[in-house]
Amino acid sequence: MPPLLILGIGIATVIGMIVILRINAFIALISAALIVSMLAPAVPLTEKVSSVAAEFGKTAGKIGIVIALAVVIGKCMMDSGAADRIVRAFLSLLGEKRSATALMASGYVLSVPVFFDTVFYLLVPLARSMTRRTGKHYLKYALAIAAGGVITHSLVPPTPGPLFMAANLDIDIGVMIIAGALVALPAAFVGILLAGWFDRRMNIPLRPIGTGEAEPEPFDDSELPALSISLLPILLPVALISANTIVDVFARTAAEGSFLRQFADVVAVLGNVNLAMLLAAAIAMWMLKSKRQLTLAQLSKVVEVSLMSGGIVILITAAGGAFGAMLEAADVGSAIANLIPGDSGGIALLMLGALIASIMKIAQGSGTVAMITASSMVAAMVPSMKSLGYHPAYLATAIGGGSMICSWMNDSGFWIFVKMTGLSEAEGLKSWTLLLALMGVATVVVSLVLAVVLPLA
Repeated sequence: MPPLLILGIGIATVIGMIVILRINAFIALISAALIVSMLAPAVPLTEKVSSVAAEFGKTAGKIGIVIALAVVIGKCMMDSGAADRIVRAFLSLLGEKRSATALMASGYVLSVPVFFDTVFYLLVPLARSMTRRTGKHYLKYALAIAAGGVITHSLVPPTPGPLFMAANLDIDIGVMIIAGALVALPAAFVGILLAGWFDRRMNIPLRPIGTGEAEPEPFDDSELPALSISLLPILLPVALISANTIVDVFARTAAEGSFLRQFADVVAVLGNVNLAMLLAAAIAMWMLKSKRQLTLAQLSKVVEVSLMSGGIVILITAAGGAFGAMLEAADVGSAIANLIPGDSGGIALLMLGALIASIMKIAQGSGTVAMITASSMVAAMVPSMKSLGYHPAYLATAIGGGSMICSWMNDSGFWIFVKMTGLSEAEGLKSWTLLLALMGVATVVVSLVLAVVLPLA
């Protein structure tokens, strides 16, 4: 069977099961992986099922621990008040006149360790209280939160999509964090400008929220941990992982047994993403226990609840890894590569990755599934990431940008936004959907420019 036909059947399986049959993304992706494996001539009959399980395990081994610990960190930061402290610090630093920028910055930072929906739920009451105080700019505040939260959720590990892309495209996790954060900055700046523009054009007043739930009571300032402690679960793993990446660059030419080489080996252990995240999780748990005076049994219950919510994310991401590996086994990458003009090179691949991600986003709604599928397809097309002509981190950020384009009614993020702000579906399409689409395009453009001007190959 032709590889492109196998690809079409695989993608149709994912989209059909998620969109039409409303089946969980894990079941859809693992089913698609099995179907592609069955159709792939290169996979022996006796290995068609076991190979899917093996690739599932390989992906889970790369990203499972990190995602689980990230969920624990996020939950502990929310319950301890650390997330609230960071938000108030941004508001105090930037002042009321720049409160939209403060909300955007808060979303930008907090969506690295905390899932977007939780961040949005935390920050929307602040947007509403500012609107009551100023009497205007409700939509600007809400969109500012969305802009900051979605951009790092789409580009910066340890969120599942970027984390999977880093593993799939053979990108050092420290490089992915740095590249994702840097590419996210101009896109976030575009987002805050667009938030003001949409606010002026639509002029939406404060609305009652449509969730049926009471707005969360804010912590008293005396109940919050210090800012330095609050930032530690975010800054510590970023510092350790980035230090490992930087030290390794300088130590590559060092002689065996030299001080620099030995130092690099120590930093490599401390900067291992799994250990770095474990240390951050330990700090976050200690902070929650000490600040809320929890017993060990109560702390254990909080951790258990967070791990249960993270389990489905690990399953979906690992199933996506199995699906991508089966597409590679079916020789889909070579078939697509043959359709691209020979002189187009890696730049055409960057644009193709973004396009695939946007198509998958439009079709089935999940940005994470879009990133998993697009990066898997692109990885199958390239024999070595070194042949791209630019650093593969740019390819990952372009795919992340593509996964933001056209978030509409099949995306849970769309419904979180409209229900938590009280907007109608039409208003959500005119604001949220357009904002994310334009930010996604900006992300792809920035990635493209950097790939040409500063390839770092």
